[in-house]
Amino acid sequence: MISWNVNGIRAILKKNFMEFFNEIDADIFALQETKITAGLLELDLPGYHQYWNYAERKGYSGTAIFTKEEPLAVSYGMGLPEHDDEGRVITAEFPEYYFVTVYTPNSKDGLLRLDYRCEWEDAFRAYLTELDKTKPVIVCGDLNVAHNEIDLANPESNHKSAGFSDEEREKFGLLLDAGFTDTFRHFYPDTPERYSWWSYRTRARERNAGWRIDYFCTSKRLDDRLLRADILDQIEGSDHCPVLLEL
Repeated sequence: MISWNVNGIRAILKKNFMEFFNEIDADIFALQETKITAGLLELDLPGYHQYWNYAERKGYSGTAIFTKEEPLAVSYGMGLPEHDDEGRVITAEFPEYYFVTVYTPNSKDGLLRLDYRCEWEDAFRAYLTELDKTKPVIVCGDLNVAHNEIDLANPESNHKSAGFSDEEREKFGLLLDAGFTDTFRHFYPDTPERYSWWSYRTRARERNAGWRIDYFCTSKRLDDRLLRADILDQIEGSDHCPVLLEL
């Protein structure tokens, strides 16, 4: 399974997207920040079922799931009107599990959207734990938070920044406490300097001054089925790189 914040699907299609997509041959491939409106793109992906969730605002947010196995059911959003107009969540139900992709709202410079972000976090955690009562959940995407200091290059100077505020880190901790595993840290609990996002502004990728904000999290009862988690930081084309999970 692959998850990738592509920072605009039309832009990345002009780069290396299809080459990587075909080479990785994932069973499920999830996208965040597609930045596209319904009807603007017909993507030819033989062998895959496609599901897109679009934001009401043009050129903003958006998610997608491409899957070889046809799901039993697919839903868009969390069923909460106050959270569902930005195209941020898709849930695909399979016989043994739910697969959820998410593009978590950014708290913005100056933490201007932090209050909304905290409301979102509580609603999304409740949504996942409700799914988890029925069958295990695999959730992936750009969660817009670096959980611990090991998860970003400059924790001291970013303490009050969006994505590394105490409130956002605490909310991610609450998700783990609710019965979920951060799969990358499951395999690499103490490995530093592995990041999935780098700012375009400061040539941060060249210096690996990044953040780990893209995740696969799974219901704890799947721990014994986790085979591999990785960050594919050699893959370029976006300010994020893909992350991988194998079960």
